[in-house]
Parts: sequence; structure tokens; C-alpha cells
Amino acid sequence: MTRSLDRLTLLETFVRIAERGSISAAARDLGLSQASASRQLADLEERLGAQLIVRSTHHLSLTKAGERCLADARLLLAEWEGFAEDFAGDADRIAGPLKIVVPVALGQTVALDCAVAFQAAHPEIVLDWILDDAPIRFSEVGCDLWLRVGAVPDETLIVQPLAEVERIVVAAPGLVGPADGDPQALANVPCAALHPFEGGRWPLTGPLGKTADLDARVTFASNNIATTKRVAVAGGGYAIMPRWLVAAELEAGTLVEPLPGWRAASLTINAAFAPARRQTRRLRLFIDAMKDGLAGLA
Repeated sequence: MTRSLDRLTLLETFVRIAERGSISAAARDLGLSQASASRQLADLEERLGAQLIVRSTHHLSLTKAGERCLADARLLLAEWEGFAEDFAGDADRIAGPLKIVVPVALGQTVALDCAVAFQAAHPEIVLDWILDDAPIRFSEVGCDLWLRVGAVPDETLIVQPLAEVERIVVAAPGLVGPADGDPQALANVPCAALHPFEGGRWPLTGPLGKTADLDARVTFASNNIATTKRVAVAGGGYAIMPRWLVAAELEAGTLVEPLPGWRAASLTINAAFAPARRQTRRLRLFIDAMKDGLAGLA
């Protein structure tokens, strides 16, 4: 093993220890003994001249130097994989792990369908599919890709828009009387709101570009869009929903549009990933597949 390759091995071991929070668990993942993984961590710390991990009887935690090292190590390992792919004998072979963090509703429906189709086309891909609506700390999670609806609150990441999501006002039949195209007709009707994206007022755009604010009487709020949708179907309040998510209910008549022609501001589905001089081919192809698969949501 060359010295340069050995350095990459040490970084890989450190990253796995940091992600697993345990030397023994990381050692099992990597097919090493616990003593060997401990020696590799100590070797890396000696070469860098810095303590990366604080060890106690039952817990491991990263030092400040360890946090910086973890972010940089992930980038270096990703760039190495991209570099090695350029010299692979089979340029058409797509293999390896991808760890994706995706919003719950998308991750259980259309994005999941895209992922399954991608894996069927590339059966040597191993997907780790994490459902999470909350903002994440990308460097700590250690994922390859973060799919996010709305703005990505991390300026260190590269953000690529994948699709625009149309949002409409929906309600159970009978909850709202004739609105006659006036958003204020809903002012005293219960509202089921999704947060943190929404507050108590929604700017709406109607036919011919007319605009109005919908002042909501929020009686139910949730951070989960599937929950909010279910409350709307049950008649617990009208809601602002992505059209794709309620298409089946609109077709079946279990939800209706009390303000046909009116739209809330669309939201962008973004793909966010760490900058690297070379991205792995599997990540690039997965992002392309997601963009193609989500294109019909608007």
C-alpha cells in the first residue's frame, strides 16, 4: 500500500468512526478489528498533529479540528472516487453507495419512484434513503445529496433546481361556501397550515395576474405535509397543498378547489450537494434522473 493510498484509508476510517460514533461499529463496517481502527485513527491524528476525537468510556465526540477534518475528508474521498472513475475499465458501469436525504412526502412517493427506477437501471447502486423534512447540517449527516423543497439554508453547498411545484388551495367538499373568486371569503374558515414554510398569510395570484392576500385562521398546524393533507381531507380546515400531492383526491372529489384559478407561490425542489472538483458519476446521473422524473410535477 502506497503512502498516499494509506492516507485515504486513514481518512475513510476516520469518517466512518465519526459517522457511526463508535470505533467498534466503524471497524465492523470496514472489516477491521477494533484495535486496527483505533491505530488508524491515532495514526491520522499523529500525522495531522491534532486530536480529532475525544474518547470517553461510552461516547465519542469530535473536536473543533475533527469537525473541520470531517468536512474536508468527505470532499477528498468524493473527489478521489470521481478521479478513480475516470480511469475505470468499464465507463458504463455505475456502482457504489449513495446516501440521500429527502423530504418525507416526496421520499415516499414520486422521488422514491425515481430512485427505484434509477436503481433498477443500475443494480450495483446501494441507496441509503433518509426521510427528513427538517433542515440538516450537511457536513454532519454525511450524505451525498440533499433534496430540499424551498430554499437551502447552507451557503457552502452547490444548489441545482430540479422542478417547480405548483400550490393550490384545497378543502373538503362543504367546508367552504361559494367563494366567488374572493380569497377573503375564507377568512373565517378553519385552516390547516404547514410550518415552518407557512405563516398566517398567503399571497395568492389569481386569474389575469390579480393578487390578493389570504389571511388565515389557523386552527391546526403541523410540520408534516401528509398530516396536514389528511386534516384537510377530514374537513378540519382548508390547506395550501402542492397540486401533485392532492391530484388523486381532486380527481376523486374528496378535496375541491374553493378558489379555482388562484395559486400560492410555487416552491422549487432543489438538489444540494457539497462542492468538489470531481463529482462521482453515480451522483451526477442520479441528479439527472431526479430532474427528469420530477419534471412533470408542476
